[in-house]
Amino acid sequence: MSLPPLVEPADELTVDEVRRYSRHLIIPDVGMAGQKRLKNAKVLCVGAGGLGSPALMYLAAAGVGTLGIVDFDVVDESNLQRQIIHGQSDIGRLKAESAAASVREINPYVEVIIHNVALTTDNVMDIFAGYDLIVDGTDNFATRYMVNDAAVLLGKPYIWGSIYRFDGQASVFWTEHGPCYRCLYPEPPPPGMVPSCAEGGVLGVLCASIGSIQVNEAIKLITGIGDPLVGRLMIYDALEMKYRDVKVRKDPECPLCGKNPSITELIDYEAFCGTISEEAQQAATGSTITAQELKEMQDRGDDIFLVDVREQNEYEIVSIPGAVLIPKGDFLRGTALERLPHDRKIVLHCKSGARSAEALAVLKSAGFSDAVHVGGGVLSWIRTVDPSLPTY
Repeated sequence: MSLPPLVEPADELTVDEVRRYSRHLIIPDVGMAGQKRLKNAKVLCVGAGGLGSPALMYLAAAGVGTLGIVDFDVVDESNLQRQIIHGQSDIGRLKAESAAASVREINPYVEVIIHNVALTTDNVMDIFAGYDLIVDGTDNFATRYMVNDAAVLLGKPYIWGSIYRFDGQASVFWTEHGPCYRCLYPEPPPPGMVPSCAEGGVLGVLCASIGSIQVNEAIKLITGIGDPLVGRLMIYDALEMKYRDVKVRKDPECPLCGKNPSITELIDYEAFCGTISEEAQQAATGSTITAQELKEMQDRGDDIFLVDVREQNEYEIVSIPGAVLIPKGDFLRGTALERLPHDRKIVLHCKSGARSAEALAVLKSAGFSDAVHVGGGVLSWIRTVDPSLPTY
């Protein structure tokens, strides 16, 4: 389905711009008119991380005239395996500023607008309003639904991408011509059901594959060429090296873009998606200790049974001394219970506290009333007890 160009062309290209974009200009489908549209386009990248890195770099190289960057995080060493817009010297630097510097180095003719803020319901509409197109590089469900809803309410198209381990997905959502993200995923998955990249990992080069597809779709929308991924979900398996696409139809009963929408303004997305289940929240209330408190229990010789509920490969990276590995999945299946002593206090931990809270809920329901978990997990242990250990 071809669509009309999203952006009107700029008045002209300078001599320097003609030289820079000459390989675009000699493509008949792009030509001078298409490059002028790119020059006049205003594109916002939500996130300057795994997907945002290749997206920003290729949008800049393509000659998109105005690039906005929304990111409030700082560059961490663990980012560098995949977030190629940042370098070693950028560690500790604000991601938005680091990304902006790289964009300017790639193309000095691009105007860069930095939004060094967390995207919230208080600012998302104002930020999105200044752009023609949104490229979504977020990595959590709450922000994805917020990006979708804001784009739909403002009538703007946005290009979505998702990555996990060796798998990637991409689509274009534009309710004027097709479905929205809620038509594809009406409800978020149950808390803890789908691991994040921070928990499950991601092949670094997968970011480039999906990020470049997002840029390809942006160029098509801006210039009005080709058949964009509106109404189609592209699925990529990097291990099998296979691409396939699935039709996504507009849901007439969609609460946002359907015939009788019930969502007419932004909602509380953290509550809608939830970071951990209600059962886990209840279990953790009054049963959460700090990493420092765990260290004090060990130093006193308290009779505790410390359980690491992460996966084997995470345990091999770093572990808290004395911890026994029993993955969260064993708790959810019930097979972990037979391995736990009833005459010792059970202390659970994971990477950051979410998975151990879910496992704690299982224990509480099984009668381990005095079990606790470590808030902040092994990352808190490293930060407050033993900074010599590696993080991931």
